[in-house]
Amino acid sequence: MKFEKHVLEVTDLRVSRGGVQTLDIPSFFLGQNEFVSLIGPNGCGKSTLLLSIMCLLKRDGGTLRYNGEEIASPAAELAFRRKIAMVLQEPLLFDSTVHDNVASGLKIRGVERQEIRRRVGEYLERFNLQAMAQRSARKLSGGEARRVSLARAFAVQPDVIFFDEPFAHLDTPTRTALIDDMERIIAETGTAAVLVTHDQGEALRMSDRIVVMNGGRVVQVDTPAHVMNHPVNEFVANFVGMETVLEGVVLRNRERQLTVSVDGVEIDVIGELNQGDKVYCCIRPENVLLNTSNNATTSSARNVFAGRIADIASMGPFLKLRLKCGFPLTSYVTCQAFADLGLKEGMDVFASFKATSVHLIRKGH
Repeated sequence: MKFEKHVLEVTDLRVSRGGVQTLDIPSFFLGQNEFVSLIGPNGCGKSTLLLSIMCLLKRDGGTLRYNGEEIASPAAELAFRRKIAMVLQEPLLFDSTVHDNVASGLKIRGVERQEIRRRVGEYLERFNLQAMAQRSARKLSGGEARRVSLARAFAVQPDVIFFDEPFAHLDTPTRTALIDDMERIIAETGTAAVLVTHDQGEALRMSDRIVVMNGGRVVQVDTPAHVMNHPVNEFVANFVGMETVLEGVVLRNRERQLTVSVDGVEIDVIGELNQGDKVYCCIRPENVLLNTSNNATTSSARNVFAGRIADIASMGPFLKLRLKCGFPLTSYVTCQAFADLGLKEGMDVFASFKATSVHLIRKGH
């Protein structure tokens, strides 16, 4: 996905803490009206990158540009921070009314009183807060406080808004409602945004691009679909939910129709690799279908294996089944399908998946 204009550009960014380098980012950009999510394990540098971009954390090196102009002085940093807003995991509201909290960012920026009144009214309405405008912020529930925090950030009409785990520890209905409102308002206002999250569902739903980080470095940047289905290495594959990652070697290549040996079992795959290449075969669990009989003659899937259900775990609306098929394999099935098939631990089944459902990564890349 291409963006004609970059609101933010980072080059050769380096950050150290306690003498240890914690961030090394050769390049990063945020396009106009773009939504980017930063994902990765705890301690990988997501929040550090966010704070560095916001000029709230000292950089050891690197260049930050806003709308093409380098931010290279305290005055430029202050001017830049007035154009952005941040929403944290903890709302950090002032001990005053909801109305005054939403107005606080505008007052700090010296916006005229009449304009403050107009914008506060607008964003109280956008976030369904009109009825509690005069309520004390200390009497709000967790979800209400997050909603006020969002209204306060959007009310300053920032060019870029940064979110650091803004929906963590909320119940599912509250989180879903907040995401619905935020997504709608971002679309209406055209605000560029960067989200730090551990929730891959949030990143998939809202992002134009996903940045996967590990060890203070960017490992992969691409569209959500490409990151989830075409991870660049074993780390990304495991992190984005490729529950099955198998080591193998390419036995044959016949016009991109590969045969890969995994623990002596042959798997059909579509790919570009060469005979003898050592690979990882990555399979998403939702692409593994189960049956109680062998449907190899009627199914379009070229890979059908007899196996046994070794373990069953609940995943909310789905069940995760770990199978032994001569190699470990994981499948997600709906609760309805589980009941219809009469599945249970220790049961013999047939697992199938298409050759096109296997993503290959050359080992060592």
